[in-house]
Amino acid sequence: MRLLFLALGWLFVALGVAGAFLPVLPTTPFLLLAVACFARSSPRLEAWLMNHPRFGEPLRNWREKGAIPRRAKIAAVAMMAASYAIFWFGTSPPFWRAVLVAVLMIGPAVFVVTRPEPGA
Repeated sequence: MRLLFLALGWLFVALGVAGAFLPVLPTTPFLLLAVACFARSSPRLEAWLMNHPRFGEPLRNWREKGAIPRRAKIAAVAMMAASYAIFWFGTSPPFWRAVLVAVLMIGPAVFVVTRPEPGA
């Protein structure tokens, strides 16, 4: 199992780094998964990621306080809204599908918005 978690950790790091350069791929959720995998496979790699100069602070904020910075909240909700607008105008969905997708997107948006902010 240790090797599986180690391999998954590196996969999630790679996806997280790619997300830093690709606007459609999230960075932090993949790095959170990487930290969780490294916590079960390599304390050294977990510490490296938690203390990383670029990615460490958001990971520590999430682990210690469940906190998401305001800028990240705004970006996440804006991307969800833009995605829904593309879905709505790009596919002209039937009413029931539009409502279903809206409900499925509102849940995560509410979760993100209700998380505390670092330093608060």
